[in-house]
Amino acid sequence: MSLWLRLTIAIIMLFGVAFGAAFWIGTVRWNSVTSRMVEKLKETPSGQEAKTVSFRNFDKLPAPVARYFRMALKDGQPLVRSARVSHKGEFLTSKEGNSWSPFESTQHFSANPPGFVWDATMRMAPLMDVRVRDAYLAGKGSMQARTFAVIPVMDAMGKAELDAGALQRYLAEAIWFPTALLPGKGVTWSAIDDTKALATLTDSGTTVSLEFRFNEKGEVSGVFSPGRFREEKGKYILTPWAVRVWNFEERGGMRIPLEGEVAWQLSGGNMPYWKGRIVDVQYDLAR
Repeated sequence: MSLWLRLTIAIIMLFGVAFGAAFWIGTVRWNSVTSRMVEKLKETPSGQEAKTVSFRNFDKLPAPVARYFRMALKDGQPLVRSARVSHKGEFLTSKEGNSWSPFESTQHFSANPPGFVWDATMRMAPLMDVRVRDAYLAGKGSMQARTFAVIPVMDAMGKAELDAGALQRYLAEAIWFPTALLPGKGVTWSAIDDTKALATLTDSGTTVSLEFRFNEKGEVSGVFSPGRFREEKGKYILTPWAVRVWNFEERGGMRIPLEGEVAWQLSGGNMPYWKGRIVDVQYDLAR
């Protein structure tokens, strides 16, 4: 073996070791930050007075909302304080080429006050992963993404548009722990018609509303907003946003949807960007 070939191999091995060390350090740091955020989420006192569901509280609700709660919940069951939801699915990573990447994620929720931390790993290529973390914590939304958990791709926080978008996401995803949508838990319901109702939530000075749509079984079939902030070339644009969910099954004594799709409704048509299913869900109940 020639000297130059040995030197080339040595240099390649050196770069490989350096990259491996950087990847390991980046992963450790990413996981550490996520763990601290989850701890902060769980440390926040719930402040809940009631600890169980009461069907008596449904009497003044819009008819489709009352049907939904009677379908999804049981009278007297404990309220959810926090939840841990694991997903698998696909995420749109290039709208120009309609390119989708598989992802796995774990999401922690706090029911009162509202909050979540979503930690996802996306496989962009056979040897390239991107870590993505979305959060709504203490009234503030944030979004970070790093290739190999090291190279920054996105780091957004401290914007009112991001806070509102994150709170809307929380409100839509509360169907995975539906006791958080009960009256008296921060959400107010307004009638639209026999198949739709408007849910409004205020937290830390931010108020958002979403239209919930119900099918003949009483299940939530979709959630809609005529204007959720979408980032486009560094600017936030109000854009219609729609969620579809299906395949309701019982988990932790509650009926929740296990599959769904999320899309922006653009002038040229719908642009789905998230397709996923729940693979595991765990609840911490009020006692």
